[in-house]
Amino acid sequence: MAKLWVKFQRSFRRRPVRFFTLLALYLAAGSLVFLHAGFTGEPRVAGSQRGPGAGEGPGLPYLGGTRLSRGFPEVVAGRRRGPWFKGMAKEPAERSRAGDYGTAWSRAPKGRGGREKEEDRAKYIGCYVDSTRRRTLRGVSFFDYKKMTVFRCQDNCAERGYLYAGLEFGAECYCGHKVQAPNASESECNMECKGERSSTCGGANRLSIYRLELAQESARRYGSAIFRGCFRCPDNVSIALPASQPMPNMSVDKCVDFCTEKEFPLSALAGDVCRCGFPTTLFPLHEREDEQLCAQRCAGEEFESCGTAEFLLVYQTQVQDNRCMDRRFLPTRSKQLVALASFPGAGNTWARHLIELATGFYTGSYYFDGSLYNKGFKGERDHWRSGRTICIKTHESGQKEIEAFDAAILLIRNPYKALMAEFNRKYGGHIGFAAHAHWRGKEWPEFVANYGPWWATHTLDWLRFGRKVLVVHFEDLKRDLFAQLKRMVGLLGIAACEDRLLCVEGQKDGNFKRSGLRKLEYDPYTPEMRKVISGYIRTVDAALKLRNLSGVPDDYYPR
Repeated sequence: MAKLWVKFQRSFRRRPVRFFTLLALYLAAGSLVFLHAGFTGEPRVAGSQRGPGAGEGPGLPYLGGTRLSRGFPEVVAGRRRGPWFKGMAKEPAERSRAGDYGTAWSRAPKGRGGREKEEDRAKYIGCYVDSTRRRTLRGVSFFDYKKMTVFRCQDNCAERGYLYAGLEFGAECYCGHKVQAPNASESECNMECKGERSSTCGGANRLSIYRLELAQESARRYGSAIFRGCFRCPDNVSIALPASQPMPNMSVDKCVDFCTEKEFPLSALAGDVCRCGFPTTLFPLHEREDEQLCAQRCAGEEFESCGTAEFLLVYQTQVQDNRCMDRRFLPTRSKQLVALASFPGAGNTWARHLIELATGFYTGSYYFDGSLYNKGFKGERDHWRSGRTICIKTHESGQKEIEAFDAAILLIRNPYKALMAEFNRKYGGHIGFAAHAHWRGKEWPEFVANYGPWWATHTLDWLRFGRKVLVVHFEDLKRDLFAQLKRMVGLLGIAACEDRLLCVEGQKDGNFKRSGLRKLEYDPYTPEMRKVISGYIRTVDAALKLRNLSGVPDDYYPR
């Protein structure tokens, strides 16, 4: 051994350059291998959730000849704008010099071609005249002179809450809330899209415009503020919105900045007066009015609306409403174990977030997920029987596991959406996305074949073996959060504080919502998959109605 060491020292003294060169090459090779693994390897998600094969229950029903069984923010820099936007247009040469080429586009695959007159995501409404002096769509704009597609434009405008998306010159995308131009001949919108030659993207100073059917579901953002809507001025406005300031040159920016400085989460524009406050029972923001009632233009911004003394235009500022942010463990051990049960991908993590804000107590879990603990779910480390948490997350569906709980909130989601959400979680993490290779490969068909039956048996088992089960549909929770969350909190034995529930409405997303920029631009479900899943939906619908519960929502059935 000593001789080898002496030889090594002599070699090093004679050839130090060669030694350091080999060392550098070794380190470089290791770095490349590490980077390659980071880009191509499947991400691992912490947690020890039991697979769908766990906990088989007896008496699984038949569906035809198939037995039900369980197998295995880009932020756009700029000013906050109202329903009217100033044009953000530049000449093509100026865009080239400025480098404005839409660098933040999502990576969506090519696919959907041509104009589809009727579809769930958008509806083509026609070809319109456009000019650089007076834009037809006055929202934000994006440019991609190499990879522009109809889907990319629609998806980016929908993500920002706009009602319309328009394409021009084959590579330019414009968003807006209102179409303000005359129609043009359809033959003038004939330029091919740069990223999808089979479809057209407007023409020279001509916009192909689509109405975004799903834009109503997402929050309409203006810079850092979120547009909440037009509302009638409350009777006791000085109590409901305690801070106010006259502003002769009113604009959305000025009012939002004023309320942000005063540390209020709501900014309400009332003509030439800016009011600030919190959502309360005096001003709950539940009854929206027609936006045309607030369509009085701002004195300080020609293309913005500032509401009136009778109808307020309300924005949510970046100030956090802290009335519902305090959380702790239960002061005394709970006498009952309440399950928050759901099929994976049905929004359980989001529901836990809402329950914790609404009650002020941590939720627990049948499993342990370190990533969720690090994001603030402190009950994740407690044993699920500790009695220190308000309810327990579980995806279990066997008789023994279900009967261990005294009551349950059963969260049910559209299986088409739930399966896709769980597939994304499995291959991309809680708020990540599965790679397109996984959707196109064998993983997706195998996943649907194994997890599809489990969606049905999970609900059937909880309805059969569960005690004191409250059924909540994910879609109803999204649509009417206040009422549904009040029902959930009631089952947990907590007196619901309405002001706290209103606070939750303003903080409802948390950090547990996937961005819309990575939506698939094609339908991953084959006709055979849909036929089988529709059978599962009918089985669950019948089981719910048999227990005098409302059946599944109509949108569970594909149109």
